[in-house]
Amino acid sequence: MKKHLPMAALLSLTLGLAPFTPHPHIWKQIKNLWYGRPMPALDWFDLFLHGAPWLFLIFVLIQMARGK
Repeated sequence: MKKHLPMAALLSLTLGLAPFTPHPHIWKQIKNLWYGRPMPALDWFDLFLHGAPWLFLIFVLIQMARGK
Protein backbone atom coordinates (compact mmCIF):
# COMPACT_ATOMS: atom_id res chain seq x y z
CA MET A 1 0.00 0.00 0.00
CA LYS A 2 2.98 2.27 0.45
CA LYS A 3 3.23 2.63 -3.33
CA HIS A 4 -0.28 4.16 -3.38
CA LEU A 5 0.48 6.84 -0.79
CA PRO A 6 1.85 9.50 -3.20
CA MET A 7 -1.14 9.12 -5.51
CA ALA A 8 -3.62 9.22 -2.62
CA ALA A 9 -1.98 12.34 -1.18
CA LEU A 10 -1.90 14.07 -4.58
CA LEU A 11 -5.56 13.28 -5.26
CA SER A 12 -6.59 14.51 -1.80
CA LEU A 13 -4.73 17.79 -2.17
CA THR A 14 -5.98 18.50 -5.71
CA LEU A 15 -9.42 16.99 -6.39
CA GLY A 16 -10.27 16.68 -2.71
CA LEU A 17 -9.75 20.39 -2.03
CA ALA A 18 -10.83 21.90 -5.38
CA PRO A 19 -11.84 24.71 -5.80
CA PHE A 20 -9.32 26.34 -3.51
CA THR A 21 -10.91 29.80 -3.22
CA PRO A 22 -12.70 31.14 -1.27
CA HIS A 23 -12.64 27.82 0.64
CA PRO A 24 -12.49 24.13 -0.32
CA HIS A 25 -15.77 22.77 -1.64
CA ILE A 26 -15.59 19.71 0.61
CA TRP A 27 -15.60 22.03 3.63
CA LYS A 28 -18.91 23.56 2.51
CA GLN A 29 -20.43 20.10 2.10
CA ILE A 30 -19.20 18.97 5.53
CA LYS A 31 -20.68 22.10 7.13
CA ASN A 32 -24.00 21.43 5.40
CA LEU A 33 -24.05 17.92 6.88
CA TRP A 34 -22.96 19.13 10.31
CA TYR A 35 -25.69 21.76 10.54
CA GLY A 36 -28.34 19.48 9.04
CA ARG A 37 -29.04 21.68 6.05
CA PRO A 38 -31.03 20.08 3.24
CA MET A 39 -28.84 19.14 0.30
CA PRO A 40 -30.02 18.49 -3.25
CA ALA A 41 -28.78 15.41 -5.12
CA LEU A 42 -26.04 17.37 -6.87
CA ASP A 43 -24.52 18.33 -3.50
CA TRP A 44 -24.48 14.68 -2.42
CA PHE A 45 -22.69 13.85 -5.69
CA ASP A 46 -20.19 16.66 -5.02
CA LEU A 47 -19.62 15.35 -1.52
CA PHE A 48 -18.88 11.90 -2.93
CA LEU A 49 -16.52 13.22 -5.63
CA HIS A 50 -14.58 15.52 -3.31
CA GLY A 51 -14.62 13.04 -0.41
CA ALA A 52 -13.52 9.93 -2.31
CA PRO A 53 -9.83 10.92 -2.48
CA TRP A 54 -9.83 11.55 1.28
CA LEU A 55 -11.40 8.15 1.94
CA PHE A 56 -8.78 6.55 -0.30
CA LEU A 57 -5.99 8.34 1.60
CA ILE A 58 -7.42 7.21 4.95
CA PHE A 59 -7.72 3.64 3.63
CA VAL A 60 -4.09 3.64 2.46
CA LEU A 61 -2.86 5.05 5.78
CA ILE A 62 -4.83 2.45 7.78
CA GLN A 63 -3.47 -0.37 5.62
CA MET A 64 0.07 0.93 6.11
CA ALA A 65 -0.44 1.16 9.89
CA ARG A 66 -1.69 -2.43 9.95
CA GLY A 67 1.42 -3.52 8.06
CA LYS A 68 -0.21 -4.71 4.85
